[in-house]
Amino acid sequence: MKKNGKIFFASDFHLGLKAGKEPDERERLAVRWLNTIAPEAREIFLLGDIFDFWWEYRLVVPRGFTRFLGTISSITDSGTPVHFFTGNHDMWVKDYFSTECGMIVHTSPYTCTIDGRKFHIAHGEGLGSKNIGYRILLWIFRNKTLQFLYSMLHPRIGISIGLNWSQHSRFAKGISMDFMGEDREDLLRYSREVMKKENMDYFVFGHRHMPMTFNNGDNGRIVILGDWFSLGSYAEWDGSELCLKSFS
Repeated sequence: MKKNGKIFFASDFHLGLKAGKEPDERERLAVRWLNTIAPEAREIFLLGDIFDFWWEYRLVVPRGFTRFLGTISSITDSGTPVHFFTGNHDMWVKDYFSTECGMIVHTSPYTCTIDGRKFHIAHGEGLGSKNIGYRILLWIFRNKTLQFLYSMLHPRIGISIGLNWSQHSRFAKGISMDFMGEDREDLLRYSREVMKKENMDYFVFGHRHMPMTFNNGDNGRIVILGDWFSLGSYAEWDGSELCLKSFS
């Protein structure tokens, strides 16, 4: 790993989703961004919902995404770590990303120290949520027994069902996700609870589809990355400051 360089965070590419930009155009945009940042990247964090649907069988993976996965493999082959966080659309991963593409896969929030600053990093689905229906849905998605039973379906059936489900998500239907106020935002509530137990300098989340930053008490700062349907937003750590940017 490079000792110097910048660290980049991005989420919610939703590769494959037919909404906003055309799927191929969004994938090419993500690849251009990766190729642009790769020469100066010390590490890259991809914070979930990178794919709009990903179901990984033991010997079968979804069709497509060759430009993106090839670029990721080239970056990891060069020695730059790429972290992949599962989101609520692409949580069903096994070892393909790690063995074939060299990514470090995270299935839960991850805390690390970067340049002396403590970061708490996650996709964000379900964190701080009081919505019982949504929490039940996530339990169903994460249940190992139900995942095993679903994997018994032929890939033609299983992947088709998943793709059809993802195309009917809120964002695919063009439903906006408006800011609900600091007291009602799950990720802000979750961050405050974490800070009661352990001080953090930065929280970095995806999931909410809108780039935002908030101060969390006297020191902690919350950064929500946004998505790649319009702005192509991401965050960049230069060794002393974390800034939101956009790539177009």
